[in-house]
Amino acid sequence: MADNGSSAGTVLVSFALGAIAGAAIALLYAPATGEETRRKLAEKASDGRDKAERLARDGREFFERHRENITTAVERGREAFDAARKENL
Repeated sequence: MADNGSSAGTVLVSFALGAIAGAAIALLYAPATGEETRRKLAEKASDGRDKAERLARDGREFFERHRENITTAVERGREAFDAARKENL
């Protein structure tokens, strides 16, 4: 069951990293001095890292709060799949 939590965290982190990369590219193409661009990139990277950490923490907390419901739902889904498969055989 921990794999589902890890997968959700991975998706959130990947999304945040994509947003950071997009912001970095936008800043690189914007007309600004090198020093100003580096400062903006550092700020955006720090903001993105903070947001990614917060999203990952929120995802883990959500999973922990709903672990029992998620586990029950997955088990019922497996049972329904097995029953449907047996009916079709």
